[in-house]
Amino acid sequence: MKLTHSVKRKLLQIIAFGFSNPYIGNFAKGRIYQGKWKNFCNPGMNCYSCPAARLACPIGAMQAVSDSMNFNFSFYVVGIILAVGTVLGRWVCGFLCPFGLIQEIIAKIPVPKVKLPKALTYVKYVVLVLFVLVFPVVITNYAGVGKPTFCEFICPAGTLEGGIPLLLMRPDLAKAIGALFSLKAAILLGTLAGCMFIPRFFCKLLCPLGAIYGLLNKVSLYHLNVDKEQCVRCGKCAKICPMDVDPTKTPNSCECIRCGNCASQCPTKAISLGFRQKTENAQSRESDAGRTL
Repeated sequence: MKLTHSVKRKLLQIIAFGFSNPYIGNFAKGRIYQGKWKNFCNPGMNCYSCPAARLACPIGAMQAVSDSMNFNFSFYVVGIILAVGTVLGRWVCGFLCPFGLIQEIIAKIPVPKVKLPKALTYVKYVVLVLFVLVFPVVITNYAGVGKPTFCEFICPAGTLEGGIPLLLMRPDLAKAIGALFSLKAAILLGTLAGCMFIPRFFCKLLCPLGAIYGLLNKVSLYHLNVDKEQCVRCGKCAKICPMDVDPTKTPNSCECIRCGNCASQCPTKAISLGFRQKTENAQSRESDAGRTL
């Protein structure tokens, strides 16, 4: 039996989720895995403090920039994120991100779906600049150590995957709940509710990692192609896109997560995804140059 594209993608998402979170037994123990794997970062959003997590969170690691050792680690993390983004762009969001899978599951709840106003998609870039890049450097404690402000004040993935499980299993931590956790719980509830009505709500509005990968979509080696001659402009691709992108107009949009839904629904196969190849014009110029020589 031939598997459809959507089934293949879902299987890959589940495999990536399982690889990222293999230590399920830690939930019952209320502890966090801190082995050698935590020296490496997950390409997608997955909280370091999740008891089951194998890898570190790239956004959490990027915020550790105050002392020399963490500053160096931050450069390493940024380098890895840029390398992955340059090759794959937001394909990571569509296939490898654990929190992306959680959002898609929530979106299956049968409620009316609406679109997020386009202006609000720029909020994640503000979050990236302020809460990931600026505030951790300028807001420091008495020892000069910066605060991981995105993780501490916003991240709903961290609250869901790490905060709540640890609080349930660690009474000592539960006693320390204050206004900050109430704020984060409210953000989490708002995010989960948003995901019900707006597919990939967190990806569109708040995700700083998606913002980085999105900026690299236009230059990434893996990209989306639209054959204008084959396209019949039926609108099916734009209608099925979970990120509200019209690939016939902006095939390399910063919002596109390369999920492939548009290509699988295109009646004329005008849409394809793959690694960049030389264009026919470039090949023709090279051929002409070769004949001239």
